[in-house]
Amino acid sequence: MPPSGPGAVLPPRSSPAALPRAQVGEGPGARAIPAAIRRRVRVHGQVQGVGFRPYVYGLAMELGLTGWVCNDAAGVELEVQGGPAAVGAFLRRLPAEAPPLARVDAIETTEAESKPPDVGQAFTIAPSRAGAVRTGITPDAAVCPACLEELFDPADRRYRYPFINCTHCGPRYTLTRALPYDRPNTSMAAFIQCPPCQHEYDNPADRRFHAQPNACPDCGPSLSLLTPDGQPLPVADPIVEAVRRLEAGEILAVKGLGGFHLLCDARNADSVARLRARKHREEKPLAVMAANPRALAGLVEFGDAEEQLLRSRDRPIVLLRKGPGCDAALPGVAPGLAWLGAMLAYTPLHYLLFHEAAGRPAGTSWLEVEGADPWLLVCTSANPGGEPLVIDNGEAVARLAGIADALLVHDRDIVVRCDDPVIRVGAGGASFLRRARGYTPVPIRLPRGGPSVLALGAWLKNTVCLTRDDQAFLSQHIGDLDNAATCRSLDETARHLVEILEIRPARIACDRHPDFYSSQLAAAMAQDLDVPLIRVQHHHAHLAAVQAEHGLDEPVLGVAMDGVGLGSDGTPWGGELLRLEGAGFERLGHIAPLVLAGGDRAAREPWRMAASALHALGRGGEIATRFCDQPLAPRLPELLERGINSPPTTSLGRHFDAAAGLLGIKPVQRFEGQAAMLLEGLAAQHGPADPLPNGWAIDADHTLNLLPLLAWLADRAAHSGGSPPPSPNSKHAPEGRHQPRAAAVFHATLAAALADWIRPVAELTGIGHLVFSGGCVLNQVLMTDLERRLTASGYDVHLPRLAPANDGGLSLGQAWIAMNAR
Repeated sequence: MPPSGPGAVLPPRSSPAALPRAQVGEGPGARAIPAAIRRRVRVHGQVQGVGFRPYVYGLAMELGLTGWVCNDAAGVELEVQGGPAAVGAFLRRLPAEAPPLARVDAIETTEAESKPPDVGQAFTIAPSRAGAVRTGITPDAAVCPACLEELFDPADRRYRYPFINCTHCGPRYTLTRALPYDRPNTSMAAFIQCPPCQHEYDNPADRRFHAQPNACPDCGPSLSLLTPDGQPLPVADPIVEAVRRLEAGEILAVKGLGGFHLLCDARNADSVARLRARKHREEKPLAVMAANPRALAGLVEFGDAEEQLLRSRDRPIVLLRKGPGCDAALPGVAPGLAWLGAMLAYTPLHYLLFHEAAGRPAGTSWLEVEGADPWLLVCTSANPGGEPLVIDNGEAVARLAGIADALLVHDRDIVVRCDDPVIRVGAGGASFLRRARGYTPVPIRLPRGGPSVLALGAWLKNTVCLTRDDQAFLSQHIGDLDNAATCRSLDETARHLVEILEIRPARIACDRHPDFYSSQLAAAMAQDLDVPLIRVQHHHAHLAAVQAEHGLDEPVLGVAMDGVGLGSDGTPWGGELLRLEGAGFERLGHIAPLVLAGGDRAAREPWRMAASALHALGRGGEIATRFCDQPLAPRLPELLERGINSPPTTSLGRHFDAAAGLLGIKPVQRFEGQAAMLLEGLAAQHGPADPLPNGWAIDADHTLNLLPLLAWLADRAAHSGGSPPPSPNSKHAPEGRHQPRAAAVFHATLAAALADWIRPVAELTGIGHLVFSGGCVLNQVLMTDLERRLTASGYDVHLPRLAPANDGGLSLGQAWIAMNAR
């Protein structure tokens, strides 16, 4: 018979002899039949707002079972009664045939005493019950194929309705105020369903049974097109007018699931240039949106893994390698970079824009037709000045004035601000650059449970992480805490996560740096809640995040490679070899330091790191002539010699900057990481190269010295015969003929050096599990080579998959360390 007790997930197939039986008739010839059995079942996971109850209802009715199912704060609870074979089949099929958006983490089954069925009794869907929240929150999902068929069917009552959805798609997390996930707890509470919608909502056999955002043109949200100052435009159809304006070269702000986007024609160079100028986004790459992958053909290269991500219900921005004609076809979209961020339409409104531009064809076949120069839209977050994403209509009018020529808005409130996720396929699989809509707040399973922790991240790419037992709820991307609005967004996100999951943290965690706003907020919250505050070293947190997501509850060896983070000794670290065990770590080695010429400014101006490398090589006399366009270059050798405002750092990221500066690739960056991205792109353009045989040295204390490699780069640049480095105001660095090969050799030598540095320490400690994290791990040219080398040596290499390698994953690592603290 089916197993009982907590933790019973799937029952074994029972033999007839094991089933309880009842007699029919009397005497030796009486026929034995199985007696009815009753089971109480609790389902944990992502099971609310995904059509799970109607699925259970349909399965139970198919098998002739009686009982009930309901939502509660812990997930879904149900009871079934019937013949043992039918109940066994129900329990076997329950997780195997779950709806597409459902995620079943565990099923607990207990025996209950069977009872005589009432006359006419059937399986029912009971009202939701409140209680202590134990379930998760379902993320938003792209519009499903069934809804698209209705959207483009002229005979359907939801034809061209921008808010069509069902239990298999649409908004979830971004409109949820509280659990359980029922309409009164969402921003759809304000919209009373019309009789046809209510009938769908109440019918267990309907695809929209208890679809909380269910609506139609008669009762649901509606669109408006506004002038930049917020006045409604008197147009019959906002979508028609929006497309006309986009095709005419205008910039539109469009309200989406988790916030506003700024859209323009990606093939219109003037529109793209105006968007950049108005948003003050000089060179940082923009993403494009397409109706289908075929629209990207010829512009970018992608394989099955990338296409699966593009088509997935999560609809991330996927970084794709540019084809030869990409920059010419999409001028100014991602200047100078080797990759283009692309995504497919994911809301009905997005699809309607493409549908209108295509001439309103009936059906969905037009979505797979490949045409000449298909319509592509630049699609970038509406977050002027690096502030949080705009979500409110009034806020959009106030903050996007001077950027958007018109605003396409609707009257369904966005409760939770949530940006688009960014993913890249590379070494070992797909990895996040930004975890957000579609993925958050899906919990990450930890190696084990512990006290609840609220971790508040660091300064850049801030996120929040809240744990419950063995689950870590990592928030959506919040942003850089360099402005008051983003700091307020951090407050809101932390409060919302705590309130909606009803978790009272037992510990608060943050970065060791006392000046970060996140650290100050953590201290204040710990005091208010009267719980311990645990400050976690930056690079320890990077590596612990990987340890946590891969279930490595044992000692590991980790390499943290990033721009900068406060070290335990008070100096800026960024190239660290650490041994992690429990809540502690031991620093076993590091990269030999370079000094930050000019302090923090060196992180924005790679020429300064190149000057630092020249100084370290004893070639400081070359600085003034190499960087003649930099006004401070003549004075820098003296400042370096005297150690003025030149703190040492072990950062690998700053070595990337030094390499780019020496090669004249990007003396002054326009956005964080630009020089390293350009360097990687040149290496990818060149292809594999052999490492320098004497490009590094390893000291007895496990210090990795990369000066020989930087000296080789300096010699290549000096003897290339190319143009002098460009001025800081130049839009694009000239690509000298030496640059691609030099960039490829730099990456190959660095991978070989890191492998040589790690192997003897791993052998000395006897540790076979290697974890890597930090912003440099996003470099796929480097990590593909490094992973290959270490795997060939027999080591298990673990890279970030469920959380970003950059600072967006720090809060997960902070939470895991704080949970383990004694």
